[in-house]
Amino acid sequence: MEYKGVMVFAEQEESVIHPVTFELLGKGRELADRLGVELTSVLLGDGVGDKATILIHHGADKVYLFEDQSLKEFDPLRYKENIVPLLRDVKPEAFLIGATRVGRTLAPRIAAALRTGLTADCTDLDLDEEGNLIQIRPAFSGNIMARIRTRTRPQIATVRYKVMKPAEPNPERRGEVIKRDVKVIEDSGLRILKKEPGKGVDLTEAEVIVSCGRGVKSREDLVIFKELAALLGGVFGSSRPLVDCGWVEREHQVGFSGNIVKPKVYIACGISGSPQHLFGMRDSDIIIAINKDPSAPIFSVADYGFVGDIYEIVPILIKKIKEQRRTAKNLKFLQHGT
Repeated sequence: MEYKGVMVFAEQEESVIHPVTFELLGKGRELADRLGVELTSVLLGDGVGDKATILIHHGADKVYLFEDQSLKEFDPLRYKENIVPLLRDVKPEAFLIGATRVGRTLAPRIAAALRTGLTADCTDLDLDEEGNLIQIRPAFSGNIMARIRTRTRPQIATVRYKVMKPAEPNPERRGEVIKRDVKVIEDSGLRILKKEPGKGVDLTEAEVIVSCGRGVKSREDLVIFKELAALLGGVFGSSRPLVDCGWVEREHQVGFSGNIVKPKVYIACGISGSPQHLFGMRDSDIIIAINKDPSAPIFSVADYGFVGDIYEIVPILIKKIKEQRRTAKNLKFLQHGT
């Protein structure tokens, strides 16, 4: 009973708060209000003090701030050595971390140091009748949703990005920023030699995604769907089977074991709609499905469905888009000429 409250790890890079933090604050605020406890957050970095107010505006009652040059870049050992003593002092019931590259590296280290449980890649969080945190995540390739309760405290969970509604900012909210002494680790054994921007795609931020699945007959045919994605200013995606057979890089995979996406438009070409895939794209604003099987599960979540051969329908779409663009370009030229 000595544990009380909900705490959120505020991930930042170069003083920019990762959007998953605001999703965690939204869910954390809901849980804290139901429990009648405080929602706190922990922020580490160098020169990030002004970001603490943003966390308060998004729902935090208190922000524990660690500022030091040694925390400028993410280092799992340095972060862990400062967060673990804080958790031992504050004793929150639940500690929430984004299931990002940073969170997946940091959370297991914190859980191991505290000898407590950790549930990874949660897609929802709830409370039982006794106020215990129920951590919900897909299991068996997304065929079931496991409901996990941790016996030890604090209850630690990493939560997937883009599965929860972010907290709406309220500039009128007031809270407390508590500066903590930083434990400086001179040599953590990790040294950053060079930073380079990622060259891969980021499906999670795409507004239009064109994905294909088992309906594609050969690797060479992928160019058709990539062309459609490019014409729409979107990104090319894929279901898991094409990744497993080596036709598509894993960074393009949509689904539970790949990327969870929420684009404005999602076009599924030749994808039947396994639970694993539907889990990753079902919250898209508009879903367009093209499949020759009218009973394919993908149609159960689609806003628009085309029953037919992707090798007939997709080329027609490409042709129509090109024709419309040529017409628009010619019209613009004529208007400019007059």
